[in-house]
Amino acid sequence: MGRPREFDEDEVLKAAGEVFWSHGYEGTSTRDLTNCTGLTPASMYNAFGDKRGLYVRSLEHYLKTILHERIARLDALGSPARAIAGYFREVIDRSLSDPEHRGCMLVNTALAATPDDPELQRLVADETAAIERFFHRQILAGQKSGELPRQQSADDLARMLLAVVMGLRVLVRVRPDAALLEGLARPALAMLNIPWPRGKRSAR
Repeated sequence: MGRPREFDEDEVLKAAGEVFWSHGYEGTSTRDLTNCTGLTPASMYNAFGDKRGLYVRSLEHYLKTILHERIARLDALGSPARAIAGYFREVIDRSLSDPEHRGCMLVNTALAATPDDPELQRLVADETAAIERFFHRQILAGQKSGELPRQQSADDLARMLLAVVMGLRVLVRVRPDAALLEGLARPALAMLNIPWPRGKRSAR
């Protein structure tokens, strides 16, 4: 049997993820990673293979603890309108409350992904598809129950909502303005007759 790891993997992945999220893959050095995790270079490479391996694992940890948790929590609400509105409200509130305005680690990865790394591209594609599926099942459920209008296809509406979310996440990095972000989200929700939920940072 190999020696047990002498570090908390979740804590290491969280710490590394924060640095990657702030500086991006290319802008993060091995020294940055050893400083934030407390691991030696040898321990880091033994555990995760290389810098890219640590990046992928950190991204997966981010997705599990933020994106997947959000989707599961909103799925459990039992109200498609509240689930969809809650997704947008939470994305905007979290984006604006981040003092670094880093946007979304998934979206930042999508913007930096290249054809040279098809595995990473597939990971990003699969996760954006998961967001689209969340919107799709909420819309279908709402249309079936009568909570949401049926004039447009659930497929098209889910893709439209995904596009708005991706755009919000990019814009917040350079224009972290509540009025701008809410102005993008409100018309999208209005197409589904969903009122805009006011939040802590709602534009007055």
